[in-house]
Amino acid sequence: MASINPRINVTFETTTANLIARLAHKQHRSVASVVRELALESLDLREDLYLSNLAKKLDQPGVKTYGHNAAWK
Repeated sequence: MASINPRINVTFETTTANLIARLAHKQHRSVASVVRELALESLDLREDLYLSNLAKKLDQPGVKTYGHNAAWK
């Protein structure tokens, strides 16, 4: 049965592959599910970093601000 999700092949160094395999074994999960979870966590962290940098760039001193109620009118 074909999967509806695309597959991505990734090659790791032996030491990294062993670490992931041990982690999967300890959690009683497949290596693929551990790699998937780690990739999703990494994407979340990168998104947070990007949005944080954007917020810093847009946060200028002395600009007019609006309260919650005024913003949603």
